[in-house]
This record gives sequence, C-alpha cells and structure tokens, in this order.
Amino acid sequence: MASTIFADLAIVVTVFAIVDPIGTLPFFVALTTGFSEEDRSVILRRATLVLGGVLALFALVGRFLFQAFGFTLAAFEIAGGILLFMVAYDMLRGEIARVKLTPQDREEAIQRRDELSVVPLGIPLLAGPGAISTVMIYEGNASNSPISIAATFVAIAVTTAATFVVLRYGQPILNSLGRVGVMAMTRVLGLLLAAVGVQFVITGILASFPTL
Repeated sequence: MASTIFADLAIVVTVFAIVDPIGTLPFFVALTTGFSEEDRSVILRRATLVLGGVLALFALVGRFLFQAFGFTLAAFEIAGGILLFMVAYDMLRGEIARVKLTPQDREEAIQRRDELSVVPLGIPLLAGPGAISTVMIYEGNASNSPISIAATFVAIAVTTAATFVVLRYGQPILNSLGRVGVMAMTRVLGLLLAAVGVQFVITGILASFPTL
C-alpha cells in the first residue's frame, strides 16, 4: 500500500514538474501586465482549462494512438525520456525550455494577447510535448489497474489546480521569491525531471531488450 501511495505521489510531482507553472510565472505576469483584473482572470481560467483538457485527452487516447501508429510503449518511453531530459536541461540552466516556447511564439503572444490563453500559455507553454508524453507514458504503463489509471488523472487535476493558484497569485509570489527564487525552484524541478527522463529511457531500453 505504501509503495502504491509513493508511486502515485511521484506521478503528481512529475506532472507538476514538467508543466512547471513556477517557471511559467514570469512570462504570464509579463504578458498580462496592464490587463484589467477581469481580463487576467479570464485568460487564467482559459489557460488552465486548456492545460487540464489537453492532458486528460491525451491520457485517455494515448494507448489507442500507440495501436493506431504501430509503435510500442517502450519506443515512446525512450523518445519521451529524451524529450523530458531536454526540457530538464533547459530548466537546470534557468531557462524556459526551447521545446516548449520558441522566440516566434513569444513575439506572436505579445502581438495577439487576446489569444494567449490558448496559445502559447495553454499550449505549448503549460501543456507542452513533454507533459503530453509524460501522461501518455504513465497511462500506457497503468495496464488495467483502476488505481493506476486514476492516479494519472488525479495528477492532472492536482497540477491544473496548483497551476491556477500559482498563476492567480503570481505577482505576489514573484515579488516574494524574486528572480533568483524562481530560477532556484525551476532548477530543482529540472533535476527531478532529468531523473524521470533517464528512468523512462532505461525502462524503454530494458523492455525493448529483455535479455540485457
């Protein structure tokens, strides 16, 4: 029982780390500077709904995508692990991961603020390829265990709620933590993600070559 609880908590921590609302906080605050409180609330609600909806959708259909495209879970674990490590590497350097947000995305967000709740805040800044890959891998490994299947969706719900809180009270949190504090938190989460990415790769290799 204890091992199951720790495994479920690990899923929550991993999903939260890859979404990284703390690392997204400075970008959210900067883009909504000058917005009315009502507009900022609308953007926040839409962005978090997009986050939860996209992750839940891919968690639901992930195993069917494996079958449709003919690739194995092991192959996806290796690819997802490499992607997670890339995200983690940028987080360890104190940067918003390049695989989540390109310079073009930043420029478009500034010019089209009315759409930033969906792109790029919802996708790909929060619900990026790393987060999507992670929930698909966890659901693929869940087999038919109701508890394991539910754990991923609980992690998505907890992460979505936590993201809402972090971004809702973003300015006070940012003022409290400061740039150094935000970078420190991002790097800690990046270290956790790097370990998860390596574990995904190891698991995928062992599943592909069981004789190793």
